Amino acid sequence: MADAGQDIDTPTLPPSLTLNKAQGADEFLLEGEHGNLWFEYRSPTLFVTFDNLATLDDPYPRLPWMYARTETLNYSVLGVQTFRKDWFRQPTSSAQIAALAGTGFFDRFDRVVFMGASMGAFAALNFAPLVQGAWVLTFSPQSTMNQTIAPFEKRFQYSVKRSNWEGMPFLDAAAAVPYIPKIAMFYDPLEMEDKCHAARLDGPNVQHLAFPCATHQAIRLVVKCDALPQMMQEFAETGVLGPKFFTRMRARKNVRSWRRALVNQLENRNHPALVARACDLMLAEKNYAFAAEAKRRVMEQHPELAR
Repeated sequence: MADAGQDIDTPTLPPSLTLNKAQGADEFLLEGEHGNLWFEYRSPTLFVTFDNLATLDDPYPRLPWMYARTETLNYSVLGVQTFRKDWFRQPTSSAQIAALAGTGFFDRFDRVVFMGASMGAFAALNFAPLVQGAWVLTFSPQSTMNQTIAPFEKRFQYSVKRSNWEGMPFLDAAAAVPYIPKIAMFYDPLEMEDKCHAARLDGPNVQHLAFPCATHQAIRLVVKCDALPQMMQEFAETGVLGPKFFTRMRARKNVRSWRRALVNQLENRNHPALVARACDLMLAEKNYAFAAEAKRRVMEQHPELAR
């Protein structure tokens, strides 16, 4: 879920400033023990973006998540960057955001949008109430990885075991939802864990963008549909996604990953005739290896479909 527009070269860090000097600066790096804040001013619309498990595969220094996307849209960016795959379950990042808010840093912006995917979505929801009036745009969020609160969540076990899920503030993002004016949440309702988290994160202020076959890497489907810039702009301006976004997302039916997920779902739900039909339609357009293999399997198991 790294930003597809991110520069692969080692980036030049903005100047490292103290909290007091950062308040009115046009760019800064606010350094901390467990993570940094990377800020660049471009316009009165600010996107506060968060690392996810994929971005942390790149060594530091790395650009903030969505850096290139915000640059293209001429939005300011505050990248919240952590040094470990810890779901921001460390004391540094929340304290940095709260401290900035205490200086009046966010008052210079007409709109503040917190944005994250998966691990980053958990943090975006958790920390948004630290900035009064901030909206949140999330993709495949987790509400918590605490097994008592969310026993259905069994993914990412290695990283979860290495992070703290007992005590501390910001344990459960569901507790933050009532304090966020507008939330848009994009996820795949066929992913059991993501569906369960979304149910825990529900509220009258939440727009559910449930797209079957998006998989947990839902933001990549939005990117492949060329819908992400329009999505970010529309949400920043209105706080809700409307017909223009949904029209762009119709392109998902031509995206390879969506087609593969569709075939997998049909197989898992034991619909052999639909699997065969879907594979035939896809193979008529392109020689998809996954479709050819699925068609072979279904015909071996159900030879009567050839009649």
